[in-house]
Amino acid sequence: MQSPHQILGPSRRSLLLGAGATALTAAAASAASATTAAASTTSAGAGSAAGAGSAGAASAGAASGAGGASAAAGGVAAAAVPSPDALPLTGGPDFPIGLFWPPHPYASTAQRFAEIKNAGFDFVISGNYAGDGNIFQYQLGLARDAGLKMLISDDIQIRNMSRWFSISDTTTDFLSVTPAEASALYIRARDAYGPYSSLAGFNFYDEPGAGWFATLAKALTISRELAPQLLPYINLLPSDDATYYRNFVDVVKPSLISFDRYPLLSEGREDENYFHNWAIVRDAALYGDIPSWVYIQTLAYNNHREPTAAELLWQINVSLAYGAKGIQYFTYWTPEAARGEGFGPALITVDGKRTARYDAAKQINTGWLHQVGRELKPLVSESVVHANETPLPNGAVGFTPTNLVSAVSGDSVVVGTFRSRDAALGDRWVLVANRSHSARARAVVAVNEQTVGSVGVFQPARGKYVSQRVGPVQVSLAPGAATLVKLGAK
Repeated sequence: MQSPHQILGPSRRSLLLGAGATALTAAAASAASATTAAASTTSAGAGSAAGAGSAGAASAGAASGAGGASAAAGGVAAAAVPSPDALPLTGGPDFPIGLFWPPHPYASTAQRFAEIKNAGFDFVISGNYAGDGNIFQYQLGLARDAGLKMLISDDIQIRNMSRWFSISDTTTDFLSVTPAEASALYIRARDAYGPYSSLAGFNFYDEPGAGWFATLAKALTISRELAPQLLPYINLLPSDDATYYRNFVDVVKPSLISFDRYPLLSEGREDENYFHNWAIVRDAALYGDIPSWVYIQTLAYNNHREPTAAELLWQINVSLAYGAKGIQYFTYWTPEAARGEGFGPALITVDGKRTARYDAAKQINTGWLHQVGRELKPLVSESVVHANETPLPNGAVGFTPTNLVSAVSGDSVVVGTFRSRDAALGDRWVLVANRSHSARARAVVAVNEQTVGSVGVFQPARGKYVSQRVGPVQVSLAPGAATLVKLGAK
């Protein structure tokens, strides 16, 4: 039986980026002198490169052998897996907000990268014809100066060790490199870009099929041995197959799970399996004790509509309710018509003009997402339920009373409940998100006054919780909006 992730196929198949020229280590040396002390600091970043035919390419290289010595010596022995808390973007208190398809090389200027920063983004994922090592270094410098981090997604060295070739000890394997050769390729990329403090790490593969997981596991082992301070990033296919994500966790040992699925279809429709996909990603992330990230749709393309500002916010808040620890925008700059798939305007048009979605994203990122994300990032997703919705979407779970929340009445809402990593603490954080992206929702969250000792409603503008009396919490949500409530246990 063909698995659903193969049936769905790559969601961004036409944006396959060509492998760029090798970044020159000699050029990196000059960058090192400019960066000085900052060159040795750990950077942050994450993202995704768009993939064409990913599932097919992955299955072509499913076989790859496991080594027994160190990565540099020839085999690929298991390397220590750093905690996500110690890595760029997944670590630290700030909630990561990234973008894919940044300004193209001719539009890569200090002003353009400042424009990205001003819209509340934290990291940039390389792409949009930036496939040359010298361009990567130039953009890394722009990102550093703007206060952004950057993930390199199309360096030829990384592609050769993780995408175009499998990693195998058997030199006769078709289209393979040995672990020692893969290590040498990684070292070239690391040394070329490592002097830049804006470097977060590398994107090893976008939307791989499960057949490629063994090679990706070896690639990540090499990365962790040679540059444990960098974030190894992989973005997964949309899928309704839970084993696809579980196997990714078991085989690859990733530092996070990122996936893309764009729910806003043409003619006002929603992807009927969007919540199901989120539910199984959430489950896999909890299983692996790693953060989950998601891409949100910013533009129209084949069979998908142009999002409103409320629909941007809705995608974000639903994802937060399902436990997202990072948000990525697809796309920032608009892909030009020659790429196919009928792409409409994103946040910035093909010719560099801002759209209404740039302003909407700026408002969301700077006025809500950074603040509420900082509250939710260190917490553990305990449950996510849909209240007052009949019938339930595929994969969704209906509300049932808990120790602290006895009922949720009114309009349809998605309720994510979170706890501290210290399981002994009885406090809970409840994110109530409007299920609708087109109508206001009013709901009442009834708390159990026998177990709840305090109630606080988060005010993002003030960055604090405002106390209210212990009793029903009245919630009024604009289309796509959400509110965060902290329930202190007695």
